[in-house]
Amino acid sequence: MSSEAGKYLKFGSVTLLILLSLGYLAYTGVQDSKSYYVTIKELNGMGNEAYSKRLRVAGNVVPGSIKRSGTRVDFMLKENDLTLPVSYTGTEAPPDTFKDDSQALADGSFGRDGVFHAKQLQAKCASKYAPQPGATPAAEPGKNMSQNQNSQTQSSASGGMSN
Repeated sequence: MSSEAGKYLKFGSVTLLILLSLGYLAYTGVQDSKSYYVTIKELNGMGNEAYSKRLRVAGNVVPGSIKRSGTRVDFMLKENDLTLPVSYTGTEAPPDTFKDDSQALADGSFGRDGVFHAKQLQAKCASKYAPQPGATPAAEPGKNMSQNQNSQTQSSASGGMSN
């Protein structure tokens, strides 16, 4: 074998080793960041499989269940008639929207102790910001303010409610 062929062989093997290393790192990174979204009912029915996977569980925060202890937050998630105890120990503080009755999404793992151990926590605004059923919007599309006020006055006169 000539010295030039040996150089190409060394260069090719080093290049192959680097590409294989990068491929392995990419594969393991994707596996670590992959999480399965499950409902509380599905989580309860997973058996031993629930303990080995990274999971995401959503539900409403049970009023009065939030207990803060330093950087740890314990609370209960509720979905229909099922509840799930959650312990959040992430690096960031829970979002400002994380309150009683808010919708929360916990990302972490289910422990054999029956508690979901969350490393990430997301929360939607509480339902108090949603429009109340039957409420009249401030302005209807396609009407100017005086037309909207006239329709509210007419509905008040006919026994309807106005804001």
